[in-house]
Amino acid sequence: MNFIIEATLKAVKQLYNIDISAADVNLQETRKEFEGQITIVTFPFTKFSKKSPEQTGSEIGTFLQNELNEVSGFNVIKGFLNISLSDEYWINQLYNEILPDDFAVIEPNGKKVMVEYSSPNTNKPLHLGHVRNNLLGFSVSEILAAAGYDVIKTNLVNDRGIHICKSMLAWQKFGEGETPQSSGLKGDHLVGKYYVIFDKEYKKQIEELKSIGQTEDEAKKNAPLIKQAQKMLQKWEAGDEQVINLWKTMNGWVYTGFADTYKKLGVSFDKFYYESETYLLGKDIIEEGLGKGVFFRKDDNSVWIDLTADGLDEKLVLRSDGTSVYMTQDMGTAQLKYNDYHMDKSIYVVGNEQDYHFKVLFTILKKLGKDGADGLFHLSYGMVDLPSGKMKSREGTVVDADDLMSEMEQTAKEQTEAMGKVDGFTENERLALYHTIGMGALKYFLLKVDPKKRLLFDPNESVDFQGHTGPFIQYTHARIRSVLNRAPIIDSPNTYTDISPEERDLIVTLTQFPEIIKSAAEAYSPALIANYVYELAKTYNKFYHEKSILQAEDEASKQFRLRLSAASGKVINKGMKLLGIDVPERM
Repeated sequence: MNFIIEATLKAVKQLYNIDISAADVNLQETRKEFEGQITIVTFPFTKFSKKSPEQTGSEIGTFLQNELNEVSGFNVIKGFLNISLSDEYWINQLYNEILPDDFAVIEPNGKKVMVEYSSPNTNKPLHLGHVRNNLLGFSVSEILAAAGYDVIKTNLVNDRGIHICKSMLAWQKFGEGETPQSSGLKGDHLVGKYYVIFDKEYKKQIEELKSIGQTEDEAKKNAPLIKQAQKMLQKWEAGDEQVINLWKTMNGWVYTGFADTYKKLGVSFDKFYYESETYLLGKDIIEEGLGKGVFFRKDDNSVWIDLTADGLDEKLVLRSDGTSVYMTQDMGTAQLKYNDYHMDKSIYVVGNEQDYHFKVLFTILKKLGKDGADGLFHLSYGMVDLPSGKMKSREGTVVDADDLMSEMEQTAKEQTEAMGKVDGFTENERLALYHTIGMGALKYFLLKVDPKKRLLFDPNESVDFQGHTGPFIQYTHARIRSVLNRAPIIDSPNTYTDISPEERDLIVTLTQFPEIIKSAAEAYSPALIANYVYELAKTYNKFYHEKSILQAEDEASKQFRLRLSAASGKVINKGMKLLGIDVPERM
């Protein structure tokens, strides 16, 4: 709407003899209860006009209507000048801006951004929290790429540490040689089973030690299992061949399981990092920091940093026995990632329970003077609950990602069949549709909410074909494809001149898409895309019900509405793709 801004600058100059900048002109979308499409806030101009906001708005509105052919009328509500643009303007927007292939294709901006997401532990399968993480990270990556960034999608695999040793030790003690092949379990599920077994046996030992007089803290430290796990970690870091071979075997099982889950979830990565390959670099950074006086060593040989002056606290960065903590390896990973890509921005998609950790990490890297430290950003998101309550993985009550996806497909099957939306489909087509709808429902429900907010996920609500859901949008796309399959668009000049309010509203909504992409990229928020596409689907359905397309009053009306339908389908498809959601051709 630069032409509106430029004309407003000219109006203020001629009417009030004042030069203002484009930044002084506040344009907004006109509220639905008022006539018009573009609103200019006139309050700031009253200091130049020396008149009321209403009179100032009326004077500027009259000037714009006389100056611009595109302005067909205006009204003033208090300090808001609501501009109506002509039918010809909106028709031209459809034909010249929206229908061409380059609509909403944003030029590369020359900036490189890395998005790190998923970050699974190789001691258990992915769960519902991981699902939100993966979907959020993948969608943010797609949105940033659409906004012109060069994006690198990365996955940092937590493949080492005490939690990994717990699963290994439990399998060693209680597994009796069980494998994914012998058990019929996915590899990540099998390893997760032994993580739970470790926890149960560990708790038994704690209770036994408490029964003979030890405090809970003493019992947790003295339980034989935890001491054995700690010893195993020390052996792993020392390169013990037997421990390393077991670690490679069990991690291999997990990676095969993860790959299946990622494929079904529809997410991908350009680069994998492994903490087993980054923690040593972290130890080098510790030595560097000690030399610079950023870190200090305590009497027990542990290494710390004092961040109390920064509003934080003292933070352990290396244990007294020389083993790494998360902070150690995160420093190493940050250095390695920057060395590999020299990105302008590095985004960490991690739940909000780690907010403090990332404040500390980013502060440390800045104090060390690391390149890229100013471009670090923690995309903090809220947890996901089910009606039954929060997940606790170590107690074996985790909401497994694979089970959740299967449940979503089953729910989609039941609701789709109940509505008779698969008549005439082959069995393979039905299965593909259930997957598309089930995953669309899951993804949309998790992404339509601002990432920072905690949310309650209801599988049944998410598959409602009439609600604020993915399936509603998917069904709208299928409806559009059905219309276009029943009538061809003829390559002919437009002769349609008098558009209806429903047609204009739909074109207005479509024109907003490029700015929505930019806003979503700036905010790292797929929710902006999700809610926009929902509004577009609602607006299309209103148009569909109010205006006949295939039985239009004349060929010009029919062709115009077919093109408007094609444009709507194209934008719905692209918007949903930015969320990682497929849209069916028919339902």
